[in-house]
Amino acid sequence: MIQIKDLKKVYSGVIVVNIPQLEIRKGESVGLVGNNGAGKTTLFRMILDLIRPEAGEVLSNDEPVAGHEHWKNYTASYLDEGFLIDYLTPEEYFYFIGGLHQQTRAHVDDFLAGYADFFNGEILKKGKYIRDLSKGNQTKVGIASCLLQQPEFLMLDEPFANIDPTTQFRLKNILKDVNKKGVTTLVSSHDLNHITDVCDRILLMEKGKIIKDIATSSSTLAELEQYFAIGETSVPPEAKVDEEENH
Repeated sequence: MIQIKDLKKVYSGVIVVNIPQLEIRKGESVGLVGNNGAGKTTLFRMILDLIRPEAGEVLSNDEPVAGHEHWKNYTASYLDEGFLIDYLTPEEYFYFIGGLHQQTRAHVDDFLAGYADFFNGEILKKGKYIRDLSKGNQTKVGIASCLLQQPEFLMLDEPFANIDPTTQFRLKNILKDVNKKGVTTLVSSHDLNHITDVCDRILLMEKGKIIKDIATSSSTLAELEQYFAIGETSVPPEAKVDEEENH
């Protein structure tokens, strides 16, 4: 579904993303992990054509995302609160998103009723603008608005970061259910437990490179924990040479 070819992004003379080839197949649930500065969010933004690479391309269903629009019809994403319209109430925002996808208010209301537990009584009918919600509740609004669109491809950047433990477990169940329905998902997270629980495949990113591509198994969590406990000393020698040359 998603193909990346010779993708590079450079900031201030430093290569921050360098991915020769990557494919995410239709229906896969893929997790992206890495330390701060690994290039995860930059990669997300290039997949969404929010920033342009210096070289290479991203294809969605064999169509370059740059300069094309069709992929937007089946793609939903939430990276941060900048994706929201913060001067609207949550209800107004959901109705707006639903309207973009030819959904009636009644349809949107039915959808929202199914997420009452996820919202935990903190989102709807509170008379608050989105800007006045906590960061965690803004995240809930962003995730729910993605699911409202019934996407074929769902991208979430650090969805577990600012929500409480109960909501984290509810979100895991939501993502598992989405995966069962055949939706292709790409989720980044610093929470190794959650990401290995909901994703069938884990990409480990360091210094702009995908250095491990792991099919999730019972040993994946331990493997990732060992990597992060050791730190960058575990980066393959050839990757370190490349990084030194790039600098």
